[in-house]
Amino acid sequence: MNSGDTAWVLTASALVLLMTIPGLAFFYGGLVRRKNVLSILMQCFIIVCVISLQWMLFGYSLAFGPSFHGIIGNLDWIGLSGVGALPNPDYSKTIPHSVFMIFQAMFAIITPALIIGAYAERVKFSAFLLFTILWATLVYDPLAHWVWNPGGWLRGLGALDFAGGIVVHVSSGISALVLALLLGKRIGYNHKPIRPHNLPFTVLGAALLWFGWFGFNAGSALAADGLAGNAFITTHIATAAAGLTWALVEWWHNGTPTILGAATGAVAGLVAITPACGFVNPMNAVFIGMIVAMVCYTAVAIIKGKLGYDDSLDAFGVHGVGGAVGTIATGLFAEKAVNAAGANGLFFGNAHQLFIQFLSLLVAVAFAAFMTFIIYKIVDAVLGMRVEEKNELIGLDLTQQSEAAYTVIE
Repeated sequence: MNSGDTAWVLTASALVLLMTIPGLAFFYGGLVRRKNVLSILMQCFIIVCVISLQWMLFGYSLAFGPSFHGIIGNLDWIGLSGVGALPNPDYSKTIPHSVFMIFQAMFAIITPALIIGAYAERVKFSAFLLFTILWATLVYDPLAHWVWNPGGWLRGLGALDFAGGIVVHVSSGISALVLALLLGKRIGYNHKPIRPHNLPFTVLGAALLWFGWFGFNAGSALAADGLAGNAFITTHIATAAAGLTWALVEWWHNGTPTILGAATGAVAGLVAITPACGFVNPMNAVFIGMIVAMVCYTAVAIIKGKLGYDDSLDAFGVHGVGGAVGTIATGLFAEKAVNAAGANGLFFGNAHQLFIQFLSLLVAVAFAAFMTFIIYKIVDAVLGMRVEEKNELIGLDLTQQSEAAYTVIE
């Protein structure tokens, strides 16, 4: 074992936790109306609690345990039985198995938290809780197994996903779209402006996401080495390119650049570089950042309005679309000169890799969409997904948590 690698992956695990709380919590919390901010913070916080336990009890074994025909892990590691201080060579020879497990736990936590952006301001807390547990078990764990487990069938085909473009962002993004369509629009949507209540919160959250994302991407090297350095650099460069590009496109399209636009563009850049960061060089990371900013801006600012669906905080427009762009870009820009364990993409003479990336994307979209639809129908039948109209008008902070974020002292 290597103490430097172990220290780095433990640090990266803490950075990924920071992405959910407080990063995503503040990013999403600032975008909703003031009557719903605590509901967002509560949902992000409770996801950390409940998925940590799910992962320890059986989620990790389903995702990373010995493979059953490439489909799902068995339950050999239920309750973390056999997951201890010695390395598991299937994942890393230099860090304890338990350290790999807790690093992956943070990915399992943030993925369902991303979906919150689609159903913000209109879902019962009880329904949210049940949906999250079922989705993590029936969507995230199998997909993580297919792509990241050495015995997973997509891994066997050669799918490249360094840190979660397919497993995290495509799965959560397409699930977000399905939920937005099934739930319907918020009361008053398209009839009166629904504006963010606290943009400084959102900018703070975006900055924390950017900071934590270095653990997300560079930590996925599972070592303190040159590959981690490349993932760190490409992550930063793509994010900077995307934030700037979004601001410039918005300036050209609307007449002024906004901080919300720059922050959203930066997050789109983080999403798109995630599957590619350990396979591409810094110059191509710039191109990925520029491309995803233009594509996601089109999805959020133009297509969403024309189609009329209410993806409250653009979980699909940023994570679903951005994850798809990054997955395909990996098939274009990947090169073995960066990572010998990867593959060359189309621009380096290997068109087959682009085909594999397309196939992996289609599989993830179809699986996540179908399973999300089924899970929604089950939870809706048991508990009812959407809050009553009067509760939605009052706000979820008071009706679901019996709290208010802001009080006036007389």
